[in-house]
Amino acid sequence: MDGWERGEGAPAGFPTSAEISRRIGVLAREFFVPEDLDSTLYRIAASAAELIGAADGIGILLSVDREQFRSTAATSPLAAQLEAMQIKLGEGPCLDAARSDPIVRCADLRTETRWPAYASAAVDAGVLSCLSVRLYTHRDEVGTLNLHSRVADAFDAGDEALVDALAAQAATAITAARVQEQLTSALATRDVIGQAKGIIMERYGIDALRAFDMLRRLSQDTNTPLSELATRLVDSGPATA
Repeated sequence: MDGWERGEGAPAGFPTSAEISRRIGVLAREFFVPEDLDSTLYRIAASAAELIGAADGIGILLSVDREQFRSTAATSPLAAQLEAMQIKLGEGPCLDAARSDPIVRCADLRTETRWPAYASAAVDAGVLSCLSVRLYTHRDEVGTLNLHSRVADAFDAGDEALVDALAAQAATAITAARVQEQLTSALATRDVIGQAKGIIMERYGIDALRAFDMLRRLSQDTNTPLSELATRLVDSGPATA
């Protein structure tokens, strides 16, 4: 927020809607560069670090079925350590943002009662305040963006607004990255199946339609996904077809 002009009537430290839109608009344009999911997540964490200077560490927590969690895109070892603590203890702001409240802020972990075990561990690690915001929900998967600071009361309502606006743009970028991964995977699968068909055609002197039907029936008979069966065949080579 350095150098931004505060609008009339805005509380101290709280950017106006126009200021948020202007800065997030710049980041949104940067997001829409084709990347894989991991690269997109790292870009989001780096953007949050640029927006919120009070954060000493930023990371992203992903969950499947809202029970199995993993930490990724950490901007520092401290962020990775704090998120690993929460996963191990089963409590903390990152988990709450994934499971219940989309925005979770703690001004001082020394007096925090919501997560006694985590709060004590975080203070021992030198962290006193935090802010976690839900990034997106994708089917059974949830992602949260987590900011940690070594000073108390590091984050305010203005920071919440900035990170929430960033999360809205990030969700679109994450969806685009997932679509890109799905397309890449689908093309790779089609290519492997084509190679497997070619091996069968050469080995048995049959056409493409009959080769595919042979693959399909073998997949059904062995209860093996067609893509996995094709991959095994290609890896083993034509001699075993």
